[in-house]
Amino acid sequence: PVFWRLHRMHHTDLAFDCTTALRFHPLEILLSLLIKGAAVVILGVSAQAILIFEILLNSLALFNHGNIYLPEKLDHYLRKIIVTPDMHRVHHSTVLKESNSNFGFNLSCWDHLFSSYCHNSKAGQLNMAFGIKGCHYQQQNTIKRLLQQPLATFKEKTNDPQA
Repeated sequence: PVFWRLHRMHHTDLAFDCTTALRFHPLEILLSLLIKGAAVVILGVSAQAILIFEILLNSLALFNHGNIYLPEKLDHYLRKIIVTPDMHRVHHSTVLKESNSNFGFNLSCWDHLFSSYCHNSKAGQLNMAFGIKGCHYQQQNTIKRLLQQPLATFKEKTNDPQA
């Protein structure tokens, strides 16, 4: 619950595009840096490896949060290896079962391995609603409100398939 409160800022975006890949609470970014920093120290990772990892990580995050639609056949083959926008978009659905799927944003094997893969939203790619139930108002998406996000309380995602 504590980590979700930090991360949900990423999920309050009412659209799904490259800016979604950059939308994280500063405390979540700081926590991520601390965890990565500890891993670097413990594992003794080289500066070049860190640079390559961060370039790949951020490039793939921008790609799979992009508001692009790949041809179905290409998407089918790509998602066997990497997470495509159509695959990850389902994770940002307002429907709880869908948002609790497709967690990966680089390699797709993890969602298959942990049985969290969902092929598509019931609403379809073009009709899917994004965001968090109870936080669908533009005034909720001001910088001030987003920074207060970890402290905010509102009715969140439901099991309602029409949500």
